[in-house]
Amino acid sequence: MKEYLVKLKSFIMECRRVLIVTKKPTREEFKIIVKISGIGMIIIGLIGFFIYITGDLVR
Repeated sequence: MKEYLVKLKSFIMECRRVLIVTKKPTREEFKIIVKISGIGMIIIGLIGFFIYITGDLVR
């Protein structure tokens, strides 16, 4: 039981350290992240669509 408490305390300390190091993105950084994520989702969706269409045409 004691080792679980030690692991939990270690995990909490690591989480705290990460939260201290991180910073809130600026509005400009956030816009860039949203654009890149959106483009990535569109590309993955198009690839899936073309695979589906190709599979449908092969049948």
